[in-house]
Amino acid sequence: MRLPENKAKIQNRSINLALSVRGLTALKGTGLALDDLIMKSGLPMRGRMLHIGKEGNLISQNYGLYGECINSVDRAKLNEDLITAAEALSNVQVSFDLALKKADLDKGVLELENKVTKQRVTAKADLIVGCDGSYSSVRNSLMRYVRLDFEQEYIPHGYCELSIPAKIGANGEAEFAMDPEHLHIWPRHHFMLIALPNPDKSFTVTLFMPFANFEMIHDKKDLLEFFEEYFTDAVKFIGKERLVEEYFRNPKGSLVMIKANPYHYKDRCIILGDAAHSMVPFYGQGMNCGFEDVRILDTLLSEFNVKSSKVDDQDDSLEKALQAYTDRRAKDLKAICELALYNYTEMRHGVTSPVYLMRKKVESWLHMLVPTQVIPLYTMISFSNRPYAESYARHHRQGRWLGIAGAVVGLGTAAGLVVAAWKQRGQIKDLAGLLKQAFLNAAQSAQKLIQ
Repeated sequence: MRLPENKAKIQNRSINLALSVRGLTALKGTGLALDDLIMKSGLPMRGRMLHIGKEGNLISQNYGLYGECINSVDRAKLNEDLITAAEALSNVQVSFDLALKKADLDKGVLELENKVTKQRVTAKADLIVGCDGSYSSVRNSLMRYVRLDFEQEYIPHGYCELSIPAKIGANGEAEFAMDPEHLHIWPRHHFMLIALPNPDKSFTVTLFMPFANFEMIHDKKDLLEFFEEYFTDAVKFIGKERLVEEYFRNPKGSLVMIKANPYHYKDRCIILGDAAHSMVPFYGQGMNCGFEDVRILDTLLSEFNVKSSKVDDQDDSLEKALQAYTDRRAKDLKAICELALYNYTEMRHGVTSPVYLMRKKVESWLHMLVPTQVIPLYTMISFSNRPYAESYARHHRQGRWLGIAGAVVGLGTAAGLVVAAWKQRGQIKDLAGLLKQAFLNAAQSAQKLIQ
């Protein structure tokens, strides 16, 4: 993929990556300073910048209370850097243009086909690690050896990549057209536009919306009318000519979710990353979760004292380590796949809701007061290594606390109304009715907060 001709094939169809704590922890854990290498071209984003309405009114929402950031990373460059780093290791051999056709997991024999010559070759491995993506050939082989639960679902929404070029400043140098310290979102309830900054001062822009909406845009006129109605301010950043050229040139990608369990077979094979858990990109955790897979597997190999080769035929440490990996990761991977889909609703709709904004304020306030007792879900997912399932469960428990907090606020309001009514009893006759309505409002507020 470092060759120019291969770069051209994958250009204009990738969503920028958001590197956060889990990914950085795993990169650092390699001992190769990969976290520093990747972050040399990473751009920190401290929050969301919402573009509201046709006028594009701006609302900034910080990701954390203490300056926490996620980092915009170019997908192609990250892959290139990692391949180059792997090639530099004396015990790593990298081969290209070989597609896996079938695998005998018991014997550890792989049959591969050269994509250019179509010649079949074989390779042998003590352990096969399948990191071959959503449509994994290793996973297909694994299905023949274990009772593997497998779930694949396409959501009705797709995506199209666009771009915002750098603008030329007064001094003749390239500048960002928008604030580069934010992930920009144009939330439009049923669809949305997002933009992430790049080191060359451009933004990678992605339009997410139902395929039914894509199918309604047939020509330049349809496209410009659609963007002028829903993304007016984005048009001036992108430029009409660029918008039309990129929209009709670039593919409309699909979004798939894949869940599988178990992830291994005896001590012979394991699948990691998208091969085991492909998720929609709306929590920015796909890459981070894949890197975390590697970190956790590496930790378990150490915990079970797995050697580079079997000491004897009775050595079952590797099988125990792989079993422990499946047991440990199953709940977490299911949780993050669900959270990723949930976050799409939040990004395109929830961020504009008064109830959502009120909950965020209450949650932030409580986090500042009792930081170890109340932790926002986004903080647990993006700025910690806390297991996904544990974070999700804690979020639900905190929802009840937030509901109580909302009820307390509502009851306080009710009490204030009662006092006011008592003082003005000559003007307000239905005091009982007023009290009943105040308590009803408090209950409704608590219920909305819990939801």
